[in-house]
Amino acid sequence: MASVQKDNRLTGSQSFMCVGFAGFFSKTVTSPLEVVKIKSQVGTFHCKRGFCQSFLLIYQNEGLRGFWKGNLASCLRLFPYTAVHLTTYKKIVHLHMDELGFISQWRAIFAGGLAGIAAALTTYPLEVVETRLIAQNCRQPTYIGVVHTLSKIYRSEGLLALYRGFSLTVLGAFPFSVGCYAVYMNLDKLWQEPPFRFTPLQNFISGCLAAGVSQTLSYPFETVKRKMQCPSPHFGGVDVHFSGMIDCFIQVVRNKGILSLWTGLTANTIKIVPCFGLLFTCFEMCKQVCLYRNGYIISPLSYKLAPGVDQSLGPYELQEVKRYLKNRNFGSGESSFGNRW
Repeated sequence: MASVQKDNRLTGSQSFMCVGFAGFFSKTVTSPLEVVKIKSQVGTFHCKRGFCQSFLLIYQNEGLRGFWKGNLASCLRLFPYTAVHLTTYKKIVHLHMDELGFISQWRAIFAGGLAGIAAALTTYPLEVVETRLIAQNCRQPTYIGVVHTLSKIYRSEGLLALYRGFSLTVLGAFPFSVGCYAVYMNLDKLWQEPPFRFTPLQNFISGCLAAGVSQTLSYPFETVKRKMQCPSPHFGGVDVHFSGMIDCFIQVVRNKGILSLWTGLTANTIKIVPCFGLLFTCFEMCKQVCLYRNGYIISPLSYKLAPGVDQSLGPYELQEVKRYLKNRNFGSGESSFGNRW
């Protein structure tokens, strides 16, 4: 998957806030595509006439507000998901490093998969809330807001309902990791040069390609998961009825064909480029502001480096150096003042 590059000139909290804000912005802008995708996966009537017609039906039945249903739950999920994912990933990578601090590409992807599962487990109830809010008609709502949805599901269906379909997240992590690994192992053949020479544009295209392949391979698991997250009152999907995970796979294939497991893939694929493009752009803009505040660049509007600043120093080290130089200059000023008297 595409990911922002770590910059040691930012503090941990600054990196976290930059990633969180960039994710918040990119998710909000691409929310209409996410709504169409999830409605297609759940099987509501809006998305039975194709990708383009889905937008028109949602607008006619729910208005513009219908394209941003569930976006708050999705954005609230970003911060705990990012925190748990980064913490878990660092710990797993540290365990698999050799004596020289090296880790293979496959082990790194495996660590990313495990970290993703841990983060998903922590934030899964918010994903269920997002699905329920998107699947309903916002002009005739069953759920009103994130807190109301959580409490109503818990009271009427129990705690386990907030984790219904989570096993599919675990199962889907395997084809997802295989897709990432297959792409990254062939990038040097695609670009005809080693990865360390890739330009930012090549890295961006590679990330989008990896996301497209891995999400396509794991998409059937996500489709069934969405159907399980949003059951009808009689416990079964909106468009098919089932009694469990395996039965859901069987009923979907039997009643709608095997290709229906990839319903909504068009919206998901189209979303990849603008989502990651906005993510990278917004992250870089936030990073420039932080680098300016830390004293590494001369303006938040450009990457022109501040003269005389060692860019290899961390933000706390740089502040210590500045403090030391300030105190030394102040001391030498006092000394010269004393000599004149």
